Amino acid sequence: MARTRRPVVAGWFTDDTVPEAELRLLGTRCTACASVFFPREDDWCRNPGCPGGGELAEVPLSPRGRVWSSTDSRYRPPAPYVSDPDAPWEPYTLVAVELAAEAMVILGQAAPGVSTADLAVGTEVEVVPGVLNEDEEHTWTTWNWRPVDQERREERS
Repeated sequence: MARTRRPVVAGWFTDDTVPEAELRLLGTRCTACASVFFPREDDWCRNPGCPGGGELAEVPLSPRGRVWSSTDSRYRPPAPYVSDPDAPWEPYTLVAVELAAEAMVILGQAAPGVSTADLAVGTEVEVVPGVLNEDEEHTWTTWNWRPVDQERREERS
């Protein structure tokens, strides 16, 4: 039986069945002040300087950005992430990525196999699909950051 693919959080990214090059995080932009938000904001503009009266429209965010900061995570993350308390803990890498066009920094998990040694400040990264967890019925999908040249490095190995 095939597993049903489900995003960990609906609305965080485009359908992960699109080609990898088309995957985008989804944010919202205020039509009054042009502020962009991620995760999405569906109720009101969070910019205190906004003149108000704007609508919030869904926008795909830049697929690439530059590492602003990274660190190894040494704790079990909160929901929606899944972590079996009986399984040995595997640290993972967190990456803060600056999206210049949106004038924002987004925190996310690095793709499997990417460590802080791969992520100097300024390294260009791209958003790629990821799998957070699987059970007998579902594959829980997410997104990760990967250095732009990571795929080429893996092909040469």
